[in-house]
Amino acid sequence: MKTTLLNKAAIASGTVCLFTAMMGSAHAEPTGYDQLSFQTEVKAEVANDEVRASMYKKTQATDAKTLATRLNTSINNALIIAKRYPSVTVSTGQQRTYPRYDKNDKIIGWTGQANIDLKSTDFTATSQLIADLQETLVMDNLNFGVSDVKKDALEQKLMTDASRAFQKQAKNLTQAWDARGYRIVTVNLNTGSNYPRPMYSAMNMKAEAADASVPSQSFESGDSTISVTANGTIELTK
Repeated sequence: MKTTLLNKAAIASGTVCLFTAMMGSAHAEPTGYDQLSFQTEVKAEVANDEVRASMYKKTQATDAKTLATRLNTSINNALIIAKRYPSVTVSTGQQRTYPRYDKNDKIIGWTGQANIDLKSTDFTATSQLIADLQETLVMDNLNFGVSDVKKDALEQKLMTDASRAFQKQAKNLTQAWDARGYRIVTVNLNTGSNYPRPMYSAMNMKAEAADASVPSQSFESGDSTISVTANGTIELTK
């Protein structure tokens, strides 16, 4: 008899625990009712501290070997010059080679182009290096932006600001809907950047005379906009 009573008590206790667990689970999970989705955004204007440039050598030859020799020699010489400026990161870029045909579709020669890419936060050194290289190379493009170190630090701050803005908006909506409170269902943080366009094109920066040195140019890097958005869904509690 005692065993039966103990078993019944254990079953009853287990039922209560199960019911309590189910109630707790139901309370924790969103119901799908009284949900609001919205987005907040924070922005910051920041001065560009990094310059990126691409320069190239384009030439022609009657055979592929001669073409490759000319291109490789030009790029190797450019890399030697670039070593004078250790604050500028230089890397080999795109390389393209394609044949030239006559009216009978016969190959009569080859055209090739080789690029080098520059990146630095030292504007003075980069400007002078570009000027030195322009005696033999042509500018392809020039862009200004925010360095990864500066951008990452700013985005960390903006993510905190965006999170606070999301919570503030959630509280405002809770009051507007006469709710007792709210709980977050989902929230996502997204970063974005708006950089200015390149300041000038390659054709405007080609050296006019091979025997004259090219003067360096002062840079006006401008500003960029860094933004972080917080979008998500809250559920109102009545």
